[in-house]
Amino acid sequence: MVKLIYFLSFIPFIGMLGFLPLANKVEPLVLGMPFIMFWMALWVILTSVVIGVIYKLDPRNKEVNSK
Repeated sequence: MVKLIYFLSFIPFIGMLGFLPLANKVEPLVLGMPFIMFWMALWVILTSVVIGVIYKLDPRNKEVNSK
């Protein structure tokens, strides 16, 4: 189970690099930023969320916190 959790870490990698050719455009502007800049900023935030989920789901972290 633990090893399957770590496959979640591939989600940001795929999102940033895998879909980058699809997001490589200037228009539309999102929050005043070109779309590509918004796309990268969005994945920085989503990467933090994914790492937090991995931390919460990893049973080894529960053992350390319980001591």
